[in-house]
Amino acid sequence: VQVVESGGGLVQAGGSLRLSCAASGSIFRSNAMGWYRQAPGKQRELVATITVGGITTYADSVKGRFTISGISAKNTVDLQMNSLKAEDTAVYYCNAGWSSGRNEWGQGTQVTVSS
Repeated sequence: VQVVESGGGLVQAGGSLRLSCAASGSIFRSNAMGWYRQAPGKQRELVATITVGGITTYADSVKGRFTISGISAKNTVDLQMNSLKAEDTAVYYCNAGWSSGRNEWGQGTQVTVSS
């Protein structure tokens, strides 16, 4: 299984970006996918997760600004990020999990918000 993120980049504060994640190589649908981020000198933190049933979890710092899409049949999930702030600057990682207990991480995509 391979998890690949895309869509990162440089954006001005107040702008928007859309991140995409694809988990390929499994014939089974992921039962939960999510986005995490890690800023320089900080620990990796949860941004948003969603289960195959549509239950979402968001970090307080992104509620109302970020939206995670549902998990597609092809094991893809997107993260729409609006009203970006400088403190959103980080490497964003996608995580995919299966009911078997398997859990995979992507290599990350850089998001830089200039103030």
